Amino acid sequence: MSGGTVVYDPVPPQVRARLRALRIVSRRAAGQRGIGLHHSRSRGAGLEFAQYRAYEPGDEPRQIDWKLYARSDRFFVREAERESPLTVWVLLDASASMGQADAARPDWSRLDAGKALTACIAEVAMAQGDRCGLVALRAAGLQLVAPGAGPRQRDRLLLALHDLRAEGVFPGERPLAPLWERVGADDLVVLLSDCFDEACIALAERLAAARREALAIQLLTVEERDFPFRDGRRFRDPETGEELLGDGAALRGEFLERFGAARRALQARFDAAGIRHAGYVLDRPLDEPLQRLFGDTHAPERA
Repeated sequence: MSGGTVVYDPVPPQVRARLRALRIVSRRAAGQRGIGLHHSRSRGAGLEFAQYRAYEPGDEPRQIDWKLYARSDRFFVREAERESPLTVWVLLDASASMGQADAARPDWSRLDAGKALTACIAEVAMAQGDRCGLVALRAAGLQLVAPGAGPRQRDRLLLALHDLRAEGVFPGERPLAPLWERVGADDLVVLLSDCFDEACIALAERLAAARREALAIQLLTVEERDFPFRDGRRFRDPETGEELLGDGAALRGEFLERFGAARRALQARFDAAGIRHAGYVLDRPLDEPLQRLFGDTHAPERA
């Protein structure tokens, strides 16, 4: 698709314009060479001066500070911090519950929002010189797009997102095993999910415990936030097929109370694990959770 027309682009133009103000900054320094926004732990010839050190055999003569030599009669090398690119992984839940949409807008599901947010994150990352990869979390196995940068990588990600469908249950431990071989210790991981499955929450906690920088965005429908039902309803779990018959008006108060408590409990778990998090409801501006996580002010998530 490079050099031609990209047939699938889920990022609205007005959102793309706002993405230019965002910066994905890791709390942990990356250790690779390159050009990016992230300071490396390694030292060498770079862009920002860090310190002087004594000359060692093998150092390039151009690194020697000759003015300092004239004053001290000793060779010193100007050492700088290298700036290094960050690898950003988007973990996108593609289980059946992500296919949920609101009756008022059936063509905009949780997965649709997750795809669009993935494209937004990739655009921000690659615009600042970083690499972005994708892992679609499916019961049948992980669908992976290795990290990369540039127009070809953007096309690869958009193609993978276009073909992705919501189906099955959240993957178990065995299908997730390859994830630990691919996500490096200095990588940044953004999980996009409804976070209804315990295995999904546990995955984010495991990533954080393994010293990966983990972030999470919980995707919710408008109906889950507002529970607007006033008549008899058949509520169906898209993953298990279980159904519940009930009167919407009678259930509303208890549902909102329990749902709010569940969200607060989830946020407390993320806070305890050191996972930055935000929520996204399907009627809100697409970049709202990204503004929370990557904007100038990181407002705490509210229930």
